[in-house]
Amino acid sequence: MDVLKKVPVREQAPDVRNKNFDEVCLGYNIDEAKEEATRCINCKNAKCITGCPVSINIPAFIAQVKDGNIEEAYKIISESSALPAVCGRVCPQESQCEGKCIRGIKGEAISIGKLERFVADYARENNIKPVVNAEKKNKKVAVIGSGPSGLTCAGDLAKMGYDVTIFEALHEAGGVLVYGIPEFRLPKKTVVASEIENVKALGVKIETNVIIGKSLTIDQLLEEEDFDAVFIGSGAGLPRFMGIPGENANGVFSANEYLTRSNLMKAFRDDYDTPIARFNKVAIVGGGNVAMDAARTALRLGAEVHIVYRRSESELPARVEEVHHAKEEGIIFDLLTNPTEIIADENGWVKGMKCVKMELGEPDASGRRKPVEIPDSEFVMDLDAVIMSLGTSPNPLISSTTKGLEVNKRKCIVAEEENGATSKTGVYAGGDAVTGAATVILAMGAGKAAAKGIDEYLSNK
Repeated sequence: MDVLKKVPVREQAPDVRNKNFDEVCLGYNIDEAKEEATRCINCKNAKCITGCPVSINIPAFIAQVKDGNIEEAYKIISESSALPAVCGRVCPQESQCEGKCIRGIKGEAISIGKLERFVADYARENNIKPVVNAEKKNKKVAVIGSGPSGLTCAGDLAKMGYDVTIFEALHEAGGVLVYGIPEFRLPKKTVVASEIENVKALGVKIETNVIIGKSLTIDQLLEEEDFDAVFIGSGAGLPRFMGIPGENANGVFSANEYLTRSNLMKAFRDDYDTPIARFNKVAIVGGGNVAMDAARTALRLGAEVHIVYRRSESELPARVEEVHHAKEEGIIFDLLTNPTEIIADENGWVKGMKCVKMELGEPDASGRRKPVEIPDSEFVMDLDAVIMSLGTSPNPLISSTTKGLEVNKRKCIVAEEENGATSKTGVYAGGDAVTGAATVILAMGAGKAAAKGIDEYLSNK
């Protein structure tokens, strides 16, 4: 065994997986997991823990995996994380825990994410559940949204003994985990459903089809429904568009709508009555993880797929692994390219997109080199669909129906980073509703911080 290199992870072959929605990564078996765990040198000053937004005791759980004590490894992870099977699959470990790994200085970092995934999957397959021994407190907390931030906050509060109810606007719990991330990256029935059941097993109640701001307001939750505190983890589901001519043509989607139709409404399955148009040639505008998800979904639905991004490959915001998988599967990258107009046919359907070529100039406020249009470089891409993946912002419904709740110019709720406290007493917030679109694990970290803040508030009330 070469201790400088990771134990390879088995995957579906690219020319097989690009035609199905089964999970791409097959994960470790117990022998592979134990072998990878032996690479960990169990640092005394473990920087990997500081790189984890929910502060999992990483060396401790890996040591248990090395010794074959998988149930004990799961207990250690569960003390900090409500969604380990999710995080093991979708966290950007390379820039967080694994990015801090000492083993990565002279070789490859420990596969912390793949080990976390293995432990969580083992626990699910062997019906091992998180344990709660907290004494019940006679106080109620409402959590708005059942995405990663809400589930984490609810789970932590339940472990502290609070009576917690999650209110979810959609008909199915899970938030972005069910509507945003495709099946081939995050299986819904096995992984997501199981993690949600674990949160419910802690005593958390989930009410679906409740739109806070419409069905009930936050003020009503506090004043009429007798909740002692509220956590807002409603995410950022309002898509952004470019504002270019032709953007209202038939066949132009936001990535949110396209992925929701496929993931939550199962439109990719012929036995579901939620059809999604199967296009021949699709452009995804954007370069983040959501753009990769939309592109890889469109590919599996039979289209030739192009990623159109105005910067170069080194500036792509998506995870390196996601870009690598997209390229392997046959997605075409049109980099340093920017759309200027969407062209429709006489029936109003997309038939093409005008673009210009770009070059990188001086760095902008973000530190990235600013794309500059190359004169006389306009060309037309023949297409029959365009998917805009330009980020999202929070829906203003909650903030506009809640007295005394401060928002910033991006319509994001203003909340303290260390405890999630907002301008309204007893109301806390975290995740994408505060930061705008970000990662699952950062949303979880915010939910965890808010649970601690709510506990401190209610303990002192």
